[in-house]
Amino acid sequence: MALPLSPEGRLNPTRKFHLEPQTGTGFEVRRGQFVRIVDPTGEQVSDLVSFGRDDRAEWLSSGRTIDYANTIYLTTGHVLYSNRSRPMWTVVEDTVGRHDFLLTPCSPDTFRIIYGNTAPHPSCFANLAEHLAPFGIEPDAIPTTFNVFMNVVVGADGELTIGPPRSRAGDYLLLRAEMDMVVGVTACSAELSNNGSFKPIDVEVLDSAPA
Repeated sequence: MALPLSPEGRLNPTRKFHLEPQTGTGFEVRRGQFVRIVDPTGEQVSDLVSFGRDDRAEWLSSGRTIDYANTIYLTTGHVLYSNRSRPMWTVVEDTVGRHDFLLTPCSPDTFRIIYGNTAPHPSCFANLAEHLAPFGIEPDAIPTTFNVFMNVVVGADGELTIGPPRSRAGDYLLLRAEMDMVVGVTACSAELSNNGSFKPIDVEVLDSAPA
């Protein structure tokens, strides 16, 4: 059955999640579905992680993906692989072209070690742990996330510089699921990643690619 069209002529999402600043969500997708991550206001990072729906010991792998793509800057046409070297996602469309797959999701330890902040602070790791727990995924199983819209530059000496995200209001990343998966997504909680402020993220799950 065809999905209804929106007034703009695009396919309506089957599911839509609006993530308030410094929050997250977890959900399942089927092979062949599409996930679109949208930055509605600009300069906001979104951490993405996924696990095999039928075997949670298979997870999205930064190392395998970077190995096979031979680049740290993944964009349209690249495949994101699992730890078992199986395709998990294909990047179908990318209006920004700069994302990070080197750095781990921010955690309470991130704020203690990097920011010198020992006070309670929301984090992507905590949000992912909370929303993936109902799917039987333990915190220690959460790997390096694909940090959508995060702008990390590698210097000639290997030093990493985190700049403001290049995303502007309405920019998005469209991914096609290559297997059935459990997915976690956040609106990142780290000041340095988001140019000093926190904003929402929108996530759409579609049965077909947008027209």
